Amino acid sequence: MPPVWYEPISLDPTGARRGRLHTPHGAIELPAFMPVGTAGTVKGVDCERLAETGAQMVLGNTYHLLLRPGPETVAALGGLHALSGWAGPMLTDSGGFQVFSLADKRRIDEHGVRFQSHVNGDTVELTPESSVWVQEQLGADVAMVLDHVIELPADRDAVRDAMLRSQRWAERCVSAATRRDQSLFGIVQGGLDAELRQESAEGLLELDLAGYAIGGLSVGEPAADMYRTISATTPCLPPDKPRYLMGVGTPRDLLEAVERGVDMFDCVMPTRNGRNALAYTASGPLRMRNARHTLDPRPLEDDCPCVACRRHSRGYLRHLFMAGEMLGPILLSIHNLTFYQRLMADTRRAIEAGRFAAFKAQRQLAWRTAEQSAEECGEN
Repeated sequence: MPPVWYEPISLDPTGARRGRLHTPHGAIELPAFMPVGTAGTVKGVDCERLAETGAQMVLGNTYHLLLRPGPETVAALGGLHALSGWAGPMLTDSGGFQVFSLADKRRIDEHGVRFQSHVNGDTVELTPESSVWVQEQLGADVAMVLDHVIELPADRDAVRDAMLRSQRWAERCVSAATRRDQSLFGIVQGGLDAELRQESAEGLLELDLAGYAIGGLSVGEPAADMYRTISATTPCLPPDKPRYLMGVGTPRDLLEAVERGVDMFDCVMPTRNGRNALAYTASGPLRMRNARHTLDPRPLEDDCPCVACRRHSRGYLRHLFMAGEMLGPILLSIHNLTFYQRLMADTRRAIEAGRFAAFKAQRQLAWRTAEQSAEECGEN
């Protein structure tokens, strides 16, 4: 068996997939959400608390770890698993999206990308070969190929040019890879164009990679366009390989993508929103700075096992944010990560039972009702 491989378990009538991803550091039950550990840590959450949320696999960021502490330092300290203290499976992105977000501070050509470091202003070059080398030094179970992410909307010729460059870069990544205990995932590009997405997928399938990601979405396009693009892409991907939707997203996005056959997700939203006083719940988000929480003795959710809900009231959590105490963002980050993992666990059970459509409809009705109530109260 290759170091990373997909085991199908069951298929819901909607097309939602229940599977298992085997890696050198353990198996991951799919569908799964990966917390984002940008610089070798999920912000504000240590590894023990992270494991308690139900997290199975953590994402590391090649761009940030390249700049500091540097891949040589990570390797000298035993790799990203040893450095971070996370013993479970890990995935590293290629740095392509972060370079895309630099806008006027980067220059892209066929060779690779040159950009200005946000740390010290130095000019740094990232190529398919160097991206793979960096990720091999980091030592995650899964490494992503370097891709050319393009801002949307864009001219079709520009989108196709970036897609074809991503294909050529993927080929160079495969040629550069040397670690036998690490697997490469390809990234399907093509903007919102179904034909380009299909062309991209067909080219990547020739490389016979361990898994395939859908990239270049969640960059400002309407949700309906994103869902339509996912629907056009997943049928082009092999049923015996994992499918990863990069950088997505909201709880609603996750369920919509699962229904379209996606297995893996990552996003900074649980922790970023937690740091900004927003708590996710099954009945809708709570904005913890709102005055209505001041005297509320209830937990965020009655049945949530996280430390924020076990030990603290909504009133206390609001107090932490109003007082500027760092414990507030930490507790809400833990709660939100726990919420996402519970959502994925419930999703897996619904798929196994063949009732994902009913589960999704129930959850989304609760969220819509909460949003309408919040709008009526002027709390958005």
